[in-house]
Amino acid sequence: MGRPDPGDVLNALLRTDLSSFIQRSFATVAPGAIYQHTWHIDAIAYELARIAQGENRRLIITLPPRSLKSIAASVAFPAWLMGRNPRMRILAVSYAEGLAEKLALDCLRVMQAPWYRACFPATRIAKGRGGRADFETTKGGGRFSTSIGGTLTGRGGDIILLDDPHKPEEAVSDTKRQQVIDWYRTTLLSRLNDPARGPIVLIQQRVHEGDLAGVLIEQGGWHLLDLPAIAEESMEIDLGIRGVIRRAPGDLLDPQRLPRSLLESYRDELGSYVFAAQYQQRPAPIGGGLVKWNWFETYTAPPDRREGGQVVQSWDTACKAAEANDFSVCTTWRVQGKTAWLLDVTRLRLEYPDLRKRIPQHAKQHGARTILIEDAGSGTQLIQDLKRSTGLNIIGRRPTEDKATRLMSVTPLIEAGHVLIPREAPWLPEFQRELMLFPNGKHDDQVDSLSQFLNWMNRKRKQAICGVYG
Repeated sequence: MGRPDPGDVLNALLRTDLSSFIQRSFATVAPGAIYQHTWHIDAIAYELARIAQGENRRLIITLPPRSLKSIAASVAFPAWLMGRNPRMRILAVSYAEGLAEKLALDCLRVMQAPWYRACFPATRIAKGRGGRADFETTKGGGRFSTSIGGTLTGRGGDIILLDDPHKPEEAVSDTKRQQVIDWYRTTLLSRLNDPARGPIVLIQQRVHEGDLAGVLIEQGGWHLLDLPAIAEESMEIDLGIRGVIRRAPGDLLDPQRLPRSLLESYRDELGSYVFAAQYQQRPAPIGGGLVKWNWFETYTAPPDRREGGQVVQSWDTACKAAEANDFSVCTTWRVQGKTAWLLDVTRLRLEYPDLRKRIPQHAKQHGARTILIEDAGSGTQLIQDLKRSTGLNIIGRRPTEDKATRLMSVTPLIEAGHVLIPREAPWLPEFQRELMLFPNGKHDDQVDSLSQFLNWMNRKRKQAICGVYG
């Protein structure tokens, strides 16, 4: 009896072992890159294989960015499913059209590779059916892509794969998150060809406690494979035929790719909230406040003006002075290098003519030359008037994200110690109260003025690093 052919042995392994198939697929979609196998790929493969075998119908996998989740779940897994069953119809979803298209092309590249064709000779791409986002097999199966909110009329799948349904930078927007959840419930959920037995897989990095994974976990009925970058508690993770991994608190998920020093630098760069969500899969409740008061450094006296720097004022203006309306707020800052000292917070209810007079007076009082004004509502007319009638450097700031997103984007500056507040000031208690209650407090004008200034400062800092001036 002769020795078995090595090619036959390899093909048999790839047909039956998804973890090995993922490794082989990696070499096709990332040629030249070094594949570093870790146990978490085995854990993902085991849970996905259970889905394929009908042992589970609802699976959520949460893990940090850049952990091969998309190659495993959205590229290799659908190719493996269609190799084993060329009639399988797979509906794959991602948050953006460009990402959905890229994952589809990577999957198609795997299925057209010579090694895949040798491994699964019965699975072939139908001529004229190999599009950029959708493709079909000669047996009627296929992989069909869409993005969140996309049209699915007439489309269905034997299995649904959701890969990162949320755009990370929109995580703190209640509206954006709810749009994803509503689309899942009203559109995507009805697209299973067999509603009673069809499986759904969601794989993502956590971005908020109210993201799709959070909602579905709370709903119940889903199996969760949770893979934080740093273990926070003891856990056992099933690897199938490869045994069990026992993680102790502090154990790293991938010490080679994500060593502790790198994770600590990510924590400093991203801030505690974003790091806890995306890397630890433990999104903190936004209702408790986006900013911790102890993040602020304090000062007893600001730096002497003779040491350089500039004074900048940030205005968030209200439309009317009626009691029910918000305040017009100005925060005054001294900026020196990459550090900012909050000098003063002024809150006023003023009609437009009085507000128009107060802004240049307030600038003169504090020696400010650069004035930031939100370019919306009453601010738009103010910007035009003040540019015509004063010699101040009036800068209109048009917000592009919601209030919570704007604040979230600058919390790393506060955590890193670049924002100082006075130890004592008459306006300090009210400033603290509003900031700690945000976004659930009655007023948010001081928060808007704060985040407007810090976003401007952050942009100027990045421009200076890149050598852009003006």
